[in-house]
Amino acid sequence: MRYLHTMVRVRDLPAAIRFFCDGLGLQELRRRDNEKGRFTLVFLGEKSEGDSPHIELTYNWDQTDAYSVGRNFGHVAYEVDDIYAACQRFVDLGYTISRPPRDGHMAFVRSPDLVSVELLQRGDALAPSEPWTSMPNVGEW
Repeated sequence: MRYLHTMVRVRDLPAAIRFFCDGLGLQELRRRDNEKGRFTLVFLGEKSEGDSPHIELTYNWDQTDAYSVGRNFGHVAYEVDDIYAACQRFVDLGYTISRPPRDGHMAFVRSPDLVSVELLQRGDALAPSEPWTSMPNVGEW
């Protein structure tokens, strides 16, 4: 397992980049604009994308109000060898999978303190598999 990134929602993307890049010394590693979803993702980190974790700034284009505490912080993400096995471990421990890995690639589970944890399949997505394929989303993540 490898820690990937922490996501933070921001209302003012240039101000956030200034803080993290100019203030903290991180660099913009990659950016993705999603016209359909109306958001921009900016990944910040050290000079190379190597193995160090990143900060993912999520800028929702239409957000005008301040985010509530807890909503501005998005999630931590981990890459796993087998997303189905990872999700099953959480289920076996009594946790609810908030967003099941229906696509064989991504899932979300919440910690006891309601911190969202994203699980991402290492490499290619696994083939769709039950019970995950037909499992509904539960709550927020």
